[in-house]
Amino acid sequence: MIIGDDADRLDAHGTIRAAGCVVWRAAETGLEVLVAHRDRYDDWSFPKGKRDPGESDEACARREVKEETNLEGEFGPELTSVTYVDHKGRNKVVRYWLMRWCRGEFVPNEEVDEVLWLGPPEAAALLSYQHDENLLIEAVGVLRSMP
Repeated sequence: MIIGDDADRLDAHGTIRAAGCVVWRAAETGLEVLVAHRDRYDDWSFPKGKRDPGESDEACARREVKEETNLEGEFGPELTSVTYVDHKGRNKVVRYWLMRWCRGEFVPNEEVDEVLWLGPPEAAALLSYQHDENLLIEAVGVLRSMP
């Protein structure tokens, strides 16, 4: 049984719905992506979070990036959704988009204590989950194919 604020975040199939972004920027040294450290889990991942009741996935992704990193950006193409079992044993589906960083500076908070802007190889080496590495590979491919 789901208790607390997660009960209203389940879809009709009992799956947790979430959304996030692979945030990127063009730097002097080339493409950089943002990776976020969550002290609570001691992991490195992309900004994401659970959808609020009545919230669209796109709005959730934008809100979560802002809440976790204090950054805002321009949405790009949607990436492949990631499905996994969360730390509580529940099925979770996370929709992701590319987001080009436009403004804002990171401010540490209770969810994310550190972020790094890294080139794709360095980001891949730091990411804690294989599904995030796969997402990074896809994101880089999409970015390289864009005009």
